[in-house]
Amino acid sequence: MKKSSVIFFERKFPSANMILIKDQLPILVDTGFGSDAIETEQLMKEAGVSPEELHLIVNTHYHSDHVGGNYHLQRNYGVTIAAHKWEADLVNSCDPESCCAEWLDQPVEPYRVDTKLSDNDEIDTGSRTLKVLHTPGHTLGHISLYEPEEEILICGDLFHKNDIGWLNIFREGVSSIQRSIESLERLSLLRIGKAYSGHGSQIENPMAAIDAARERFEKWLKSPEKVSWHACKRIFSFTLIMKNGLEKEEINHYLLNCGWFQDFARYSFQLQPEEFIPILLDEMIRSGAANWHNHRLIASAPYQASQAKWMEKNIKPKDWNTHIVNG
Repeated sequence: MKKSSVIFFERKFPSANMILIKDQLPILVDTGFGSDAIETEQLMKEAGVSPEELHLIVNTHYHSDHVGGNYHLQRNYGVTIAAHKWEADLVNSCDPESCCAEWLDQPVEPYRVDTKLSDNDEIDTGSRTLKVLHTPGHTLGHISLYEPEEEILICGDLFHKNDIGWLNIFREGVSSIQRSIESLERLSLLRIGKAYSGHGSQIENPMAAIDAARERFEKWLKSPEKVSWHACKRIFSFTLIMKNGLEKEEINHYLLNCGWFQDFARYSFQLQPEEFIPILLDEMIRSGAANWHNHRLIASAPYQASQAKWMEKNIKPKDWNTHIVNG
């Protein structure tokens, strides 16, 4: 048996990064966005692990860019999926709130969580043991994975090299900031040589990134509106990425039909949703999150456009067939 290795795949939006533990019991952490499922499979094969060999998929959390490939790998290869028990229960019951897909308007194909994880559980890969750490904040069921021998941390969307995960105060609670800080405090006690997050490049100096993330969260405690601005820009940018932009004349209708937009407008900024549209658009342009191209608003972040045919399916948990993920 060749030496075990940890392979990090830095991916373009709309997919999150993936980590493949190549060992006697190969494990894939997160599976990207649904429209990139074939690429997800190809990346594994190029790394020397076929989908049939995959022992387990572990999801750091249930957002569409992290679980989108679950359906393809589970349906075609019978791969077992593991996730935190709270999110597993929502997924397995086809709860409309599962994956926040309805509120965010993000498609997710049906899958079932076979293994429910709890804090301090251990995952065996053959020659390694990954420790499950419950690190809520970005979502209530968010987990990180720690490999103590090589001091490797897989931290999902809790923090990134130069950013932090957006916070969903309407679905995960207004204390998400405090939870995030506590999760960071816990991780700061570990010996971490390198860290891999859900977006961006490998984190070479994890402690500096944790300190920077903690400092930003603490500033947010004093200025809660920054939480909402950060979230709105991230969510709307992801929408523009998924849809490869929006025509100027369709933006108003689209936003007014989104749960996230209605909630942030009314409750975070105390504005009628119609009033918030030009304010959000101005901020997207001012911050450089998006730009106009021939009357079409396009996200500035590098991305790989989803196939229009895939996006047209627009599958949400309320559409999931119970016989596919029956509980």
